[in-house]
Amino acid sequence: MQAGASYMDETTQPLDSLPTTKVARAARFAKTGFSVGANYVKHYAKRAVGGESTTEDLHAANAAELYGALSEMKGSVLKVAQMLAMEKNILPAAYANQFAQAQYQTPPLSGPLVVKAFRDAFGKSPFDLFDEFDLTARQAASIGQVHFARKGSHTFAVKVQYPGVADSIRSDIRLVKPIALRVLGLSEETVRPYLQEVETRLVEETDYALELRRGQKIAGLCASLPHVEFPTYYPELSSARILTMDWLPGQHLREFLATSPSQEVRNQLGQALWDFYMHQLHTLRQVHADPHPGNFLLRSHNGGTLGVLDFGCVKEIPAEVHRLFTALLAPETLAESTLLSALLTEAGVIRPEDAPAKQAFYVTTMQASLELVGRPFRQATFDFGDPAFLQSLYALGDDLLQQPELRQQREPRGSEHFIYLNRTYVGLYALLTELGAFIRTGAA
Repeated sequence: MQAGASYMDETTQPLDSLPTTKVARAARFAKTGFSVGANYVKHYAKRAVGGESTTEDLHAANAAELYGALSEMKGSVLKVAQMLAMEKNILPAAYANQFAQAQYQTPPLSGPLVVKAFRDAFGKSPFDLFDEFDLTARQAASIGQVHFARKGSHTFAVKVQYPGVADSIRSDIRLVKPIALRVLGLSEETVRPYLQEVETRLVEETDYALELRRGQKIAGLCASLPHVEFPTYYPELSSARILTMDWLPGQHLREFLATSPSQEVRNQLGQALWDFYMHQLHTLRQVHADPHPGNFLLRSHNGGTLGVLDFGCVKEIPAEVHRLFTALLAPETLAESTLLSALLTEAGVIRPEDAPAKQAFYVTTMQASLELVGRPFRQATFDFGDPAFLQSLYALGDDLLQQPELRQQREPRGSEHFIYLNRTYVGLYALLTELGAFIRTGAA
């Protein structure tokens, strides 16, 4: 099954229109806010008269309402839901479970809207370009949906971008930003570099011409990696909002694991995944920064073959950032607090104006964090089949959020480049843990 998006099922109803204007999207945000407020009123009214309404019930109702709005609006806000679903330790369970659907299941566009996208791009319908084209989307996600097509004996995956997504991103961020700043108690000036980093990556994801070039380039540069395959892209059948590539065989992780693959196959797939990311990090200096399950296809062919999809979100790593990232994970850094302090200062985590006690706190806190986060990088082999490692990572996040010093900190610290690097490797760890793979890391 082709991906780069999510599964569809028979209960998912197609959308005939999307809220694309600023006014329409702002109104949809407002409607969601009213509904969430109403859920709180119902919750406390039930409790006031002795009825049953737990906090879990409230979370479930609000999560369903919020996810409904995100699915309808798609674009940047649904992409945020996908990112939050990967960060299970910072959300109540109801939200994490509901948002996880963003990785697999979202309402598709209706057939007429798909045909209109082709006529706008090529002046032709998809039936003029292909011998066969399935108007029912096979997968749908935040930025676009995937259709099956055939020309002669060749099969294609055709990704169609939702209308108005690119234009909506900046306005969506402007709508969400005041809420986030108020909730977190932050000033816009302190978070501007971080918001700009997220906005830049999101805008890039809507540029299918850029994704096509990146997919071709990265596939070529990774051709020597064993057990990894990439689709071929077709520029003549692609446009700004339509991207055509090979239909790759394979299954998403959830489906694949349901076939009970052997440990050997899971190990080989995990090794392919690890090698792919290490090659990107250390050789290409850019990484496929959207490691959610919908972007990979797995099969038992040749002992385990990994298909890699969707190069819309690629984080290029400046040389200095790569040096800092690898230095912070090195064994000698953990062993020498003076070296760690210097690197944290260079990374912007420690600031010259910080009191000595605050500097010492950051050194101690980051020492414990880096020991855990960087553990796979420092061991020759690593068993992701033991879920305790990922559970410890999530527990670490919970513990850090409880630290009074960090709870009182009202500004983000560290390089904005680490946002997507951290997201990438937490996502990679989660995939390897779900696979239960035992891998060779390449560490000395």
